[in-house]
Amino acid sequence: MKYVLLYLPRGRKKFLVRADAGEFHSHRGVVSLEEAASKGYGSIVESSTGEKFYVFRPLPVDVALKMRRRTQIIYPKDAGYMILKSGICPGSRVVEGGTGTGALTIILSHIVGDGGKVYSYEVRQEFMKLAMRNVNLYGYPERVEFKLKDICEGVDEEEVDAVFLDIPNPWDAVDKVWKSLKPSRVLCVFVPSVNQVEKAYFSMSGLFEDIEIVEIFLRRISVTKERVRPETRMIGHTGYIITGRKVVKDEA
Repeated sequence: MKYVLLYLPRGRKKFLVRADAGEFHSHRGVVSLEEAASKGYGSIVESSTGEKFYVFRPLPVDVALKMRRRTQIIYPKDAGYMILKSGICPGSRVVEGGTGTGALTIILSHIVGDGGKVYSYEVRQEFMKLAMRNVNLYGYPERVEFKLKDICEGVDEEEVDAVFLDIPNPWDAVDKVWKSLKPSRVLCVFVPSVNQVEKAYFSMSGLFEDIEIVEIFLRRISVTKERVRPETRMIGHTGYIITGRKVVKDEA
């Protein structure tokens, strides 16, 4: 048990902490992490003020939202859809362009399993160092190979099962990643603006088919004895997801 997620029902607060950190201090009192570790996941521990915390095993979604970051991340609502559309599974070999802080890298390292591999390309060394730290703490570093390289200049890997691009100029990498993909396999592009959508779409046309562009919203539902209704706030626009399947054109 390296990390625990302490969940406070009142206010639905979640705290990702090291299990060997000794104590966890908050406005709801002090929690003994030794006690939390000894009781195990799914148990309840009381703070020094009598507040009850649940001890949960952190999920990739918890890590992605709570870990240290310097860049905008791909939110779980988007990452989950992208992974399903990509068709990857344990044993898949995946290329990621734009490591950033490593949120998607961590999730991908969970999905590909021991027999899979994530090849993650990043141009900024400071981002890669932080991503490597995060993957070492929360993911499966043995399943990830980091590359300090611009993916727009080329992809080293061949016959990969999926490619994920989260870079400002994905259209400059489309032809390179097309070459690295197996036929019929999927390219997933994540961009925040409509201008980028247009350029990415037309760069993919002809090399990919079944191209789809979606935007995903997440709205939680509030449940009380008096009423059930959508919460006032929601996670709205984070970005656009473009997916397409590689086709091999007949040169004749």
